[in-house]
Amino acid sequence: MLVFILKRLVNAIFVMLAVAFLAFAIFQVAGDPVEMLANEQMSQADRDALRDRMGLNDPMPVQFLRFVGNAAQGDFGMSYRNNQDVIGLIAERFPATMELVLVATLISLVVGIPLGILTAIGRGRWYAEGLQFLSIIGVSLPSFVVGIMLILVFSVILGWSPSFGRGEVIDFGWWSTGLLTPSGREALVLPAISLSLYQITLIMRLVRAEMLEVLRTDFIKFARARGIPRRRIWFRHALRNCLMPVVTMTAMNVGVLIAFALITETVFQWPGMGMLFIQAVTFLDFPVMAAYLVIISFIFVVLNTAVDISYAIIDPRLRSAR
Repeated sequence: MLVFILKRLVNAIFVMLAVAFLAFAIFQVAGDPVEMLANEQMSQADRDALRDRMGLNDPMPVQFLRFVGNAAQGDFGMSYRNNQDVIGLIAERFPATMELVLVATLISLVVGIPLGILTAIGRGRWYAEGLQFLSIIGVSLPSFVVGIMLILVFSVILGWSPSFGRGEVIDFGWWSTGLLTPSGREALVLPAISLSLYQITLIMRLVRAEMLEVLRTDFIKFARARGIPRRRIWFRHALRNCLMPVVTMTAMNVGVLIAFALITETVFQWPGMGMLFIQAVTFLDFPVMAAYLVIISFIFVVLNTAVDISYAIIDPRLRSAR
C-alpha cells in the first residue's frame, strides 16, 4: 500500500512539474518582462539592473528551477497591472470563488440525486422521459447563455435578485463570506444556479445509470422476493450502493467547477479568481496568469490523487491490479 501511495505522489509531482513548465513558458513567449514593468523615464542602466535583479540573465534551466522553487513557496512575483504581490491578489479573490463553487456543488447534490432517483424508479414514464430530455438541454447549454437568461428573467424582468456583484461580505481574517448577510446570499443565488446546472445534469444521469444497474442485481431481487417495501429497497439498499461514484465524481469535479467559474464570474461580475484571470488576460498580466494556472492545476492534482488513493484503500483489488 505504501508503494502505491508513493507512486501516486510521484506521478502528481511530475504532473505539477509539467504544469510549472507550461506556466514558465508563458513568460518566455510573452515578451520581455522588463519592458512591461519599465516606464518611459527609466534609463537603460536601470533596465539592465532590473533585468539582473529579476534573474533574466541566467540560463533558462536556472530560471525554471528558480520559478519552481518560488512557486512551491507561493511566490509568483509582482502583478504587472496592479504592482502587487500575485499571491496576495489571489488570496483576496480565492474566498469568493470557493464560496461560489461549494454552494454550486451543494445545489447540484441536493437537486441532482433526487432527480436521478426519480428518473430511475420511474423509467419509461412521461415525467422521467421529460427530465431526461431536460438533462440533455442542461448539458448542451453553455454556462454563459444560462447566466444571461437567469439575469434577464430574475433580475431584469422579475427584479428578484441582483445581476452582478457579491453583495455585502463579512471578513474573518483573510477569508471573506457573503453567506452571513442578506445581500450576500441574494447575490450568490443566480451565479450558483448557473454554475451548478451542468453538474446537476451529470449527477442526475449518473445516479440514474447506477440505480438502474443496482436494481438489476440479485440481492435486490431477493429483497423484493422477501417482501421488503419498495421505498426501503430504493433508498436503503439501491441508493447506498450507487453513491460512491457520485461522491467520487463530485470531488473530482470541484476542480472543474473552479475552472468553469471564470465564465460565470465574468457574466455576473463576481469578484473571484476567474474574474482576476480574465482581467489578467486582457491586460497581459502574465504573473497572474501563470499563478492561476499553477493553483488550479494543483487543486485538480490533489483532488484526483486523493480520490485515487481513497479508492485503493477501499478496494484492495485496485492495488493488486495496478
